[in-house]
Amino acid sequence: MFQEAGTLTRPPCREAPRTGVGTAFGTFGELLQGVLPEDDGDFLVTLPVARWTMAAFRPGSASGEVEVRPAHKTKALQLARMIADLAPGGSGRPPGGVLTLSSVIPEGKGLASSSADLVATARAVGRALDVPMPPARIERLLARIEPTDGVLYPAIVAYHHRSVRLRAVLGSLPAMAVVGVDEGGSVDTVDFNRIPKPFTAADRHAYAGLLGRLTDAVRGHDLAEVGRIATRSALMNQSLRHKRSLEPMRAICREVGGLGVAVGHSGTTLGILLDATDPAYTRRVTAAAEACGELVGGVAGESSGGVSGGVSVYRTLSFGSVPDPSSVPVPVPVPMSGPVPGPGPGPAPVSASPRADEDAP
Repeated sequence: MFQEAGTLTRPPCREAPRTGVGTAFGTFGELLQGVLPEDDGDFLVTLPVARWTMAAFRPGSASGEVEVRPAHKTKALQLARMIADLAPGGSGRPPGGVLTLSSVIPEGKGLASSSADLVATARAVGRALDVPMPPARIERLLARIEPTDGVLYPAIVAYHHRSVRLRAVLGSLPAMAVVGVDEGGSVDTVDFNRIPKPFTAADRHAYAGLLGRLTDAVRGHDLAEVGRIATRSALMNQSLRHKRSLEPMRAICREVGGLGVAVGHSGTTLGILLDATDPAYTRRVTAAAEACGELVGGVAGESSGGVSGGVSVYRTLSFGSVPDPSSVPVPVPVPMSGPVPGPGPGPAPVSASPRADEDAP
C-alpha cells in the first residue's frame, strides 16, 4: 500500500517593516519678524537655507514603545507618538518604533532646528505607518507642541509661527549667500515666545508696511529691497533680543557691497546677505568672511563647506515654482556643514524706534 505524501506548506511570509524617511531644511533666521495690527498678529518670513535635518522611523522596538535617538530630542518623540496613535490598526506591524534624527542645523541659534526636526519626523513616521501627512495635518499636530517656522513649505512664506498657520506663500528668490556669525549661547523657542512684545501700535503698522514691501520684492526678485527690509527688521528687533554685533555687521555689509543684514530674531545669529549671481561675488564673500572673522576673533578661510573660524557661509534655497499649500513636495537634502559658535551674548536692549537710515543696509 502506498500512502500519498502530505503537501508541505510554508507559513505566509510577513514583509519586513518599512522604514520611513523624511527631510526638512532650516532657515537663516528670518527676513522679517514682528507683530501685525490684528489679532494673532505675530508673524515671520522665512529665509530657507541648505542646512538639513533627516529623520528615519523604523517600526518595532525592543521595548514595544516609540523611542528616539538621540534621546534629548523629546519634542520629536512626542510628535512621533502622536502620529503612531493615528496609524490604522490591523497592519501587522510590530509595536513601537525607533526614530533616528540626524541634523547639521545648530540648536538654539534661531535657525529653525526644532521646526526642521519636527517636520522631518512627521514625514518619516507618516510614511512608515501609512498616515498621510499633508501640511495642514502637520500644522495641527505641531501647534500642540511649540511655535513653529514655516519650513514645511518649499518657498519663502509669511507664517504665523505662534498659531502655526500659513499666511501667504511669497515665492522664491535668486540664490544668495549669507556670511553668518554666532554671538554664542542658545535660546529656547517656547520660552522666547512667552516674552511680551514691546512693539507699539505704530510698530505694528510699520511691520504691515514692511510685509507688503517684502511681498512685492520677493515676487519681483528685488534682492536689494529684500536686504533693506531684512536690515530694518533686525534693527526693530533690538528691543526684544539685542545683538551687540549688529552695527559692526552693518558696517561690514556696507564695506563689501552686501545687500543687508539678516538675523535670527529669536536666536543668536547674524548674517550678511550677498547676491550669489553677482560677478563680484567671490571677492565680496571673501572680504565679508575675513572681516567677520576679525569681528568674532576667528581666522576666516575658504573650506569645502563654507568659511571656518567662527564664520559660516550659508547658501539660500531657490525653488522652481510656487507650491500649492495643500500638496507640498519634500525637498531633496543637500548636506552642508554648520556654523561654528562665536563669543558670548550682548548687553541690554536699545530702543526699536524708527531710524532715519532705515533703508541703509
